[in-house]
Parts: sequence; structure tokens; C-alpha cells
Amino acid sequence: ALGLMQTRRTVRPKNMTGPGPDAEQLELILSAAAHAPDHGRVQPWRLIQVPEAARNALAQTFVDALLEREPDASEEQLQRAREKAHRSPELLLMVVKRADDANAEATFAESCTAAGCALQNMLLAATALGFASGLTSGGSLQSASLRHFFRLAGSEHAICFLSLGTLAERGQKMRGERPCISEYLTVLN
Repeated sequence: ALGLMQTRRTVRPKNMTGPGPDAEQLELILSAAAHAPDHGRVQPWRLIQVPEAARNALAQTFVDALLEREPDASEEQLQRAREKAHRSPELLLMVVKRADDANAEATFAESCTAAGCALQNMLLAATALGFASGLTSGGSLQSASLRHFFRLAGSEHAICFLSLGTLAERGQKMRGERPCISEYLTVLN
């Protein structure tokens, strides 16, 4: 497990190509998510798979979302928004549910933590199977267009996309050194 964590790298979807995981491999990756912590067994997150047949509609949704934020977007910006839907062989959306109780903020933080653990499990499983993986987010995640396209309930929030595929030959520069522990750990005194 430590070896997988140390070798896993984020790959941008534009640096992925086919093949993506086949049905059996995808099932293994998805089943890894089920091993994430789930305080109270409330299943606070879910995934939505975007098959190839839905990619053109998603591309238009990305355009609509951009126009919501930037009504004067250039044709070049609109084209880049369209392309995002087609970059990776496998595409999943992570959705987290917000509770409606008195502890909604604390519960939402727990839900996001559980979703993050599920995502990390899937990223590690993809690495173990030899696939490139990456998470992407952006302004479109909170757009009315995207919420409508994915039929999100009022209590649901799109957190990020998970892309899976094969590292393209052109590849990408690997990220520099990972942070040292001293950069993210303080000791309470």
C-alpha cells in the first residue's frame, strides 16, 4: 500500500488516452471506494458514470456552464470547455450529500472526508492496475447547467470528476518533490 501511495501521480485528463479500464477492472476500482470510512453507515456520497454516449451532451453542459459564469466567453474558451468532456476514456462524477439536520456543517465535513477517502481508494486501485488517474474540478461543478444535467438533488453537491485512462505517450512533466512532513504538520504545544 505504501508503494502505491508513493508512486501514484495525478495525470491531467488531456494527457490520457485509451484504453481505459475494462468492465472487470472498473468494478475493482469502484469496489475499492466501498472500503472508505462511513461514520454511521449513511453512504454520504455517490458516483455517476459518464459513458461515451453521453459525452457530447456533457460537452454542451460544460459550454452552458461557462456561459453562466462568462456570458462573453470567446469561441476558443467555448471549444476548450467542449473538449473537457472527451479527454479521458473513463469519467465519473463524485457527488456528496448534505444532511438537513442541526449538525449539517459537521456532517457535510464528514461526508466530504468519506468521499475523499473513497476517491483515494479508487486512485490507488487504478494505480495498482496500471492506469493513469486524476481529479478535476472547476466552476462548472456548481453551475445550474451541470446540476440539471446530472439531476442533482438540492442536498447534493458535485465535488469533482475522476478520470481514468492510460498515460499518453507525450505524457506530462511529473510534479516536483512532494511536500516534507514539516510543511504540513505542526505539534500542538
